[in-house]
Amino acid sequence: MGARLVSLVKESSDFQLVGALERKGHPAVGSDAGDVAGCGRTGVVVTDNLAALAEHAEVLIDFTSPEATLANLRVMAANRKAMVIGTTGLSAGQLTELKGTAKSIPCVFSPNMSVGVNVVLKVLAEMARALGEDYDIEVTEAHHRLKKDAPSGTALKIAQVLADATGRDLDQVAAYGRKGMIGERKRGEIGIQVIRAGDIVGDHTVLFGGPGERIEVTHRAQSRDTFARGALRAARWVVTRPPGLYDMHDVLGLK
Repeated sequence: MGARLVSLVKESSDFQLVGALERKGHPAVGSDAGDVAGCGRTGVVVTDNLAALAEHAEVLIDFTSPEATLANLRVMAANRKAMVIGTTGLSAGQLTELKGTAKSIPCVFSPNMSVGVNVVLKVLAEMARALGEDYDIEVTEAHHRLKKDAPSGTALKIAQVLADATGRDLDQVAAYGRKGMIGERKRGEIGIQVIRAGDIVGDHTVLFGGPGERIEVTHRAQSRDTFARGALRAARWVVTRPPGLYDMHDVLGLK
């Protein structure tokens, strides 16, 4: 994601790359960010010191790990600079810290920066409310074999949207995979299934199974540029906003 962001920023007419960040000890530290990204030299050297960069930046786009994201957020908050966060896999405690700290700066946080996925989320809520309790709901996601967290942040967001739309407590109705003599499907259950294989960028499907019919809504990401372009759209939007925690529905005007 970092490489694609560097490449797209280099191609853009309204963004300027002023820094590129990696973890301490990463072999890319000290190299030109464009050389690392494969898009040609940018004159910006990869560093592991965000504090030195923050005063020169208007917004940081972060697709890292939960621990790194929180550390980076603290630095940006201390410098009163905006941030866009696409990191997934945060624990409940980490989410609480993120939400509290992010309110002090303009910050967009979303488990999926795809414009298409966020439009689908809006539609899914309306579908779930209209179809009602006679339609079973299953969420399936597929990602590449190197993805560390499961289910994906997007699948969990989808499930939460569906639960909220139908007045259910996701913690009570979620079914994460099934095995053995589980008995018949519980009424109101929301199934969440995970696939990890090859180099799948990201597929998400919601199945509504009702009497005599089945409805499937699928989003397939064909390139990581989908997420990078969405993050840049969020960055362009958030720098003009007052401090507060926003999501992609705010960016896209879907609320």
